[in-house]
Amino acid sequence: MKQIKVLGSGCKNCVNTADLIKKKARELGVEVEVIKVTDMGDIMGYGVMSTPGVVIDEKVVHAGGMP
Repeated sequence: MKQIKVLGSGCKNCVNTADLIKKKARELGVEVEVIKVTDMGDIMGYGVMSTPGVVIDEKVVHAGGMP
């Protein structure tokens, strides 16, 4: 199972990003665990300054805006 973190304050784009990831994973038949990270200290720990950020298996793959 892939672990995917969505980094952000809970803004509309952050929620939409999490929903998009879940939808695409279902379509592809991939099992994922989506974790929403809202703590700014944790987000900055990934070096993300613009949200939403997406982290897959502890690697930042996207930051800022909808993927």
